[in-house]
Amino acid sequence: MSGLGTSDIGHRVVVRHRSKDGLTDLIGVLEDRQPEGLVVRHADGERHRIELTAITAAKPIPEMPLRAVDVAQLFLTTALGRPAATTTYLGEWLLRASAGWTGRGNSVLPAGDPGLPTAEAVAQVEAFYAGHGLPAQALVRLGTPIAAELQTLGWVDARPAESDVLVMHTTLDHVNAVPEYDIFIQDRPDDAWYAAAFDGPVPAVAPTVLESAPKAVFASITVDGQLVAVGRGAMTGHWLGVDAVRVLPAYRGRRLAAAVVQGLARWAGTQGGRRTYLEVLESNEAAVTAYRRLGYAEAYRYRYLVSSAQ
Repeated sequence: MSGLGTSDIGHRVVVRHRSKDGLTDLIGVLEDRQPEGLVVRHADGERHRIELTAITAAKPIPEMPLRAVDVAQLFLTTALGRPAATTTYLGEWLLRASAGWTGRGNSVLPAGDPGLPTAEAVAQVEAFYAGHGLPAQALVRLGTPIAAELQTLGWVDARPAESDVLVMHTTLDHVNAVPEYDIFIQDRPDDAWYAAAFDGPVPAVAPTVLESAPKAVFASITVDGQLVAVGRGAMTGHWLGVDAVRVLPAYRGRRLAAAVVQGLARWAGTQGGRRTYLEVLESNEAAVTAYRRLGYAEAYRYRYLVSSAQ
C-alpha cells in the first residue's frame, strides 16, 4: 500500500516497508511513483526502489530545517561554479578577468590568505587588472575584515547606486518539487537559449564564462512553441549554483523562474547534489520574494569595491 501520489514527487517522505531485515523505515525524497512501486532518494544520494507489495505505510513528512552554512566555503564555491575566462591565484585570492563582462568575472575574490601583507597584495591586484585593461575591483563580503582593510587602503564602493547582492542558499529537498512546466536540460546551450538569456547581443566572452565549468547544464522552458525561460546550473562538490535565470518579459508572473530552479534542482539530485545557492540583487524584490517562497534564505551579502588609485 502507499498513501503517496505523483504530487508528492520531489518532497520528503517516510516509507515503512518489509525488507530482509524485517520492517524498515526509509526517509528520503520521493523521486518516482509508479503502479509497481516507489523510488526514494536517501540523504546520502542512494536511490531505493521499493515494490508496492512490500510497503505497509507511506506518507509525506515536513522538510528538514535549513542548516547553517559555512559562509567562507560558500564564498569560494560561488566562484568555482562560474569560472572567469582568466583566473590567476595570488596565494588563496582569485584574480579574475573576463573582458569586462559581469562584476563576478572581473574582480578579485579575496578569500583566505594572499600570502603577502594586504598592501602588497593590493599592488599586485592593481597590476593584474591594469594588464587586462580593467579597473581593479574586489568582490567583498560585507562586514569582513578584508572589506574594512581595503577601504582603509582607499578602495571605495564601485556601485553606490545599487543595492547589496544577496547570496541565498537552501537544501535541494526544499526546491526539487515537480515543476509546473516541462524543463529541457542540455549540456551545451544553443542559439535559442542565448537569445532568451540576453536582451540584445551576446557578449563575445559570455559562452566561455558560462560553458567552462566542469559540470554545468542549461535549462529552458518552451510555451506555445517559443522558448520563454532559461537558467544555468553548475555543480561544485555537493553544491548546485543557479544563475542566468531569465524569463521573457511577456511571460513573467507565471512561476516560470521557479520552475527553472526546480528543474535544475531535480537534475542536481541525480549528480549527488544536496544544497543549492543563487545570487540576486536585494532591490529585485519580486525575485527575492520568489526565491524565499522556494525555501532560499540569505547566507551573506556582498558589494564591489574599486581601487581609487586608478
